[in-house]
Amino acid sequence: MRAPLSWLREYVDLPASETGRAVAARLISAGLEVETVEQTGAGLKGPLIVGKVLAIEELTEFKKPIRYCQVDVGSANGTGEPQNIICGATNFAVGDKVVVILPGGVLPGGFEIGSRKTYGRLSEGMICSERELGMGEDHDGIMVLPPEHEVGTDAIELLQLVDEVLDIAVTPDRGYCLSMRGLARETATAYGVPLRDPALLDVPAPNAQGYAVSVSDPLGCDRFTARTVAGLRPDAVSPIWLRRRLQKAGMRPVSLPVDITNYVMLELGQPLHAYDRSRVDGPIGVRRAEQGEKLTTLDGTDRALDPEDLVITDNRGPIGLAGVMGGAETEIAHGTDGGEAAGARPTSDVVIEAAHFDSVAVARTARRHKLSSEASRRFERGVDPEAAAAAAQRTVDLLVLLGGGTAEPGVTEIRTPSGPRTIKMAAGHPDRVAGVRYGREIVVRRLQQVGCDVYGEVATGGTTRGADGEEELTVTVPSWRPDLTDPNDLAEEVIRLEGYENLPSTLPRPLPGRGLTERQRLHRRVGRALAGAGFVETQSYPFLGEAALDGLGLDADDFRRTTVRLVNPLSDEEPGLRTTLLPGLLAALRRNLGRGSQDGEHLALFETGLVFLPREGAGSVAERLPVDARPSAERLAGQDAALPAQPRHAAVVLAGARERSGWWGKGRPAGWADAVEAARTVAREAGAELTVESAQFAPWHPGRCAALHVTLNGERVLVGHAGELHPRALKALGLPQRTCAMELDLDAVARAGGASVAAPEVSTYPVATQDVALVVDASVPAAEVEQALRSGAGRLLESLRLFDVFTGEQLGAGRKSLAYALRFRAADRTLKAEEATAARDAAVAAAVERTGAELRS
Repeated sequence: MRAPLSWLREYVDLPASETGRAVAARLISAGLEVETVEQTGAGLKGPLIVGKVLAIEELTEFKKPIRYCQVDVGSANGTGEPQNIICGATNFAVGDKVVVILPGGVLPGGFEIGSRKTYGRLSEGMICSERELGMGEDHDGIMVLPPEHEVGTDAIELLQLVDEVLDIAVTPDRGYCLSMRGLARETATAYGVPLRDPALLDVPAPNAQGYAVSVSDPLGCDRFTARTVAGLRPDAVSPIWLRRRLQKAGMRPVSLPVDITNYVMLELGQPLHAYDRSRVDGPIGVRRAEQGEKLTTLDGTDRALDPEDLVITDNRGPIGLAGVMGGAETEIAHGTDGGEAAGARPTSDVVIEAAHFDSVAVARTARRHKLSSEASRRFERGVDPEAAAAAAQRTVDLLVLLGGGTAEPGVTEIRTPSGPRTIKMAAGHPDRVAGVRYGREIVVRRLQQVGCDVYGEVATGGTTRGADGEEELTVTVPSWRPDLTDPNDLAEEVIRLEGYENLPSTLPRPLPGRGLTERQRLHRRVGRALAGAGFVETQSYPFLGEAALDGLGLDADDFRRTTVRLVNPLSDEEPGLRTTLLPGLLAALRRNLGRGSQDGEHLALFETGLVFLPREGAGSVAERLPVDARPSAERLAGQDAALPAQPRHAAVVLAGARERSGWWGKGRPAGWADAVEAARTVAREAGAELTVESAQFAPWHPGRCAALHVTLNGERVLVGHAGELHPRALKALGLPQRTCAMELDLDAVARAGGASVAAPEVSTYPVATQDVALVVDASVPAAEVEQALRSGAGRLLESLRLFDVFTGEQLGAGRKSLAYALRFRAADRTLKAEEATAARDAAVAAAVERTGAELRS
C-alpha cells in the first residue's frame, strides 16, 4: 500500500514539520512494515508554470516531427512576452494549456533546463510530459491540462509534485491497512491524536426504489449495497488532484467513474464496481457459477467458470467475478469519442456496487483464474462490512460533484443478520504473554484505541471475576478487524501499541541437564571433522525423481527406487523423497564443475541429512487428521506407523586432484582410498571402528567399491559403501573420470560407537615398533588380517597400520603381500625387546591361524 503523506494529513493532524521518515518510524514501532519512503519531486526546481500554446510552426525539413511553439507563460519569464520552445510531441494544439519549465529550472533526476539553439531555432525552455515531471511512466506525449487553469500558475503546487509516499508491505492479518482510513487510524494512535474518519457520512436508509438486487448465496455475499447516478457529463474528466492521488498510490487514471471507485477503495478500503446501467439487463444477482458458464473479464480474457466461483449476474448470465474483476459486457465507456470500444456510447448512468464477499471464496477464485486484482487483495485479507454503505455514498457524492450527475433516491441494501463478535479475556492475559506488567487501565485503553468496546468493572459498575478470581473483560471486536479472534490476538494488539522495543530482553533459562542431544552433537562433530579434512558442506533438496536414479545405474529392483511419493510435489519430475544423498551431492558437484572450476581442480563436498525409507506394510497415504479436536491415541499411532523410517546419513563426493602438484613435487588425484578414509573419519567421531572389505554395489565401480561394516551387539552390520563410481554412471551424470563417493548410515554408526569419544593419552614411555609382511590369498580382506593381528597382539598393541600392498610373479598367482607396522607400548614401564617380539609373534600366529597367512621373509 502506497500512502502519500499529504493525503494522510487530511485525516490526522500531524505536526507541520513531521517528515515521512518520522511517520514511518512511528508506524514501524506500531508493527507495520514500511519498506521505503519515496521523495516525489526530489531535486525539482522551478520556474515550472502553466502555459498556453499560442502558435505552432511545423518544421518539415527533419526526419521526425518537430514543432516550433509560441507559449504564453504570463509574467513568469519577467518580460510577459511569449516563450519560443522546440517540441517533438504532436498530441497538443493551439489553445491547449501545458506545463512549461523555463531556463534555470531543474527536472527530477538533475536535468537542468537552459536556452539553447536546436533544429535551427532558439528553444527557451521545455514543454513537459508526465514522465519528465516524475508523475508516471506515460511518455507518449505532452501533458495537456484542463482549460480552467490560469496561465502562469505554479505547476509544482498545482500538480502536487513534491510529496513523500510511504510504501507499506501489508501482512495478511492487517487487511484494514490497505486503505488510507486504516493507515490513518494507526497513525493517529501512534501520535496520540484524534482521527477524522472518512467513513463517517450521512447515509440514507434503504428503500424500495433502489436498483433490483437478488442474493442467492448469503454465505458468499452477506451484504450488497447498490446506488444509481444518472446524467453524467460525457466530457467529465478526473480533476488533477484525484489523478495525482491515484498516481502516487500506484494506480493509473482511466476515466472519471473508474477513477472515483478506485479512489474510494483506496480511501475507505471497500472495493467497488461501477456498471453502465444501459448495458445491464435486468436485476443484478449474486450466486455461484453454473457448469459450463463463461465470462469475458475486463482484461479481455475469456474465462471458463467453476461451480465454486461467486459471480455477479443479470438476465443474460454472469457479468462479473465477485470481488475479483468485472465483466466486459457492462464496462464503463468513457471519453468524448464514445469510449475505448468503437461505436460505444459514453456512459451517462451508472449502477454502483458496494458489497462484502466471503474472503475464502474470493481468494480461491482469484487463484483458480490466476487473476489477482486490487479488489481481491482486499477481500482476501478482510474488508469492513460496515463500510459498504458509506463507500457507496462517498462514490455517489463524488460522481455528482465531479461528473455533474444526479443521485437517484433509490437505495438498495441486502444484509445477512449477524451480531458483533465478542472475546472473553482475563485482564492480566497481556501481562502474562509479554512478561511485562501493563495493568488493567493500559490494556483497556489500548484495546479501545484499536476500536474495541471493552466491558468489565468500569463499564458495569461491578467486577466480573473469572474462575481463578481474576477480572474478566468482555471485548467487542470492531467490524474492520476480522483477524481478532482470541485473547492472544488482543494481547498482541496491546503489546505492539505499547511498543515491541519496550519489551525487556531476557534469555530463557534452560532446565538443568538440557541441551544438545547426543545425536545433535555427533552431527556437529562429523561436520567439523569433514570440514577439517578439506570437504565443503552442501545442502540439497530432499526430493528425488526416476531420472536421478537412472543416472546412478540402479537396478529395477533396487530398494532405493522404492520412494515415499508426495501428494503435492514441488516438481512433477521429483515427486518422491530421497532414499540416498548421492543424487543431490553429485548434482552439486556437476554445477560447480560447470561454473568455472578448472580441470583437475580438487572438489570435495559432503552432506549430512535424512533419507526416507518406506516401512513394510505402511499405508500409501497418511490419514488426514481433524483439527477441531485432539486425535485419539489410536489415530496418532496409525499416523506414526504410516511415516517412513528417517535415518540420518553422511555422504561425500570427490573429484580432481586430492593433492596439487607444485614446487614441492607431484600431485595425486583423488581415489577410492580417500572416500574410505572419509568414512573412517566419520566413524572415529562416533567412536566406532569400521571394517572395510571389497564389494559390488551400484553406483560404484565393481573393482573399486568397499563395503563398510560395524559391529553392533556382537553382529557385523553393513552401514555403507565407499569407492570410485562406475564409468557408466559418470558418463550419464556428466562427471569427470575417477569421481569417488561415500555414503553411510550415521545413526547405525553412532549406535555401534561409544557414548563419548575418548581423548588420546600421551605416554611417557617409549614405543617399540615391529614390522611384519604377511602373504595371503588375494580374496582375503585386509581388514580380516588386521583384526586377527589385533586379537593376537594383546593389550600391549597401541596401533596397527597397513603401509604396503604388493602383488607380483614371485608371490604366485592370486596372492598378495600385506605389510603392517605394529606399535607396542606399556602404560607402566619401558618394554623389553623380548616382550615386543613375543607380542608380534603372537599376532602373526593368530593371523596364520585365522586367515591362512604366511610370514614373508
